Amino acid sequence: MSTAVQTPDLPAPTLDVSSTTPVPFGRLVAVEARKMIDTRAGRWLVISTGLVTALVLVVQLWIVIAQDLQVDFLAFIVGMNLPMAIFLPVLGIMAVTQEFSQHTALTTFALTPSRLRVMAAKFVATLGYAVGAVVVGLLLAVLANVLYGAFSESTPVWEFGIEGALRLLLYHLLGMSIGFALGALFLNTPVAVVAYFVLNFVLSGLFELGAALVEWIRDVRPWVDFGVAQEPLLDPTMSSTEWAHLGVAGLWWLLLPLALGMWRVLRAEIK
Repeated sequence: MSTAVQTPDLPAPTLDVSSTTPVPFGRLVAVEARKMIDTRAGRWLVISTGLVTALVLVVQLWIVIAQDLQVDFLAFIVGMNLPMAIFLPVLGIMAVTQEFSQHTALTTFALTPSRLRVMAAKFVATLGYAVGAVVVGLLLAVLANVLYGAFSESTPVWEFGIEGALRLLLYHLLGMSIGFALGALFLNTPVAVVAYFVLNFVLSGLFELGAALVEWIRDVRPWVDFGVAQEPLLDPTMSSTEWAHLGVAGLWWLLLPLALGMWRVLRAEIK
């Protein structure tokens, strides 16, 4: 005859992580920056930004020399600005949405439970890409202006300065931030990209049409149309009123979507 051996109830095993050092924020930024170019879409978007910018400047330089036009450095700045103003916000969108479209968000937030720290690292990484893109664009514009002076009979004009470069940088940092905000708000790449183009082209076109027909819309437009509020950043003389336009328009089209996007990411169910 056998008797059952009674074993005392043991407490459930626990994992104490209270003394575990969190991942340094700098490492999070580096990881998020790497993830932005780990996919084919992200990698080719970054490469295409540089290639298209160079192509635009080559075509612009060819036309200027062929037509014997008189231009200055600011003209090439405007040329390099066009493709970057389109591509960089899309990169900002993909920095957020790729986590959810590729179903890697569960792994990301399991390794780093603080969603706010992860999103902050993503934001800093996107701004880093914007800074790098502006530096590359400025170097291409400098090269274009040098070639313009070499192949034409005109002397290159360099009236842009450090202040102009900083305003250009702010222009693209704002554009990248809008893309990031829309990506966080919709968490879907196609929807966020469509929303960005509607905001910058369709809605801006409607504002322009309304301003041409109605006087009060013309007066209100700089305060609510973020595209128009950003344009003076490329002007050497930006007034205090124009800075106020930029700040107020940024409340509607940058800070509000960013706040709603962060709220959605923090409360979203991760699958």
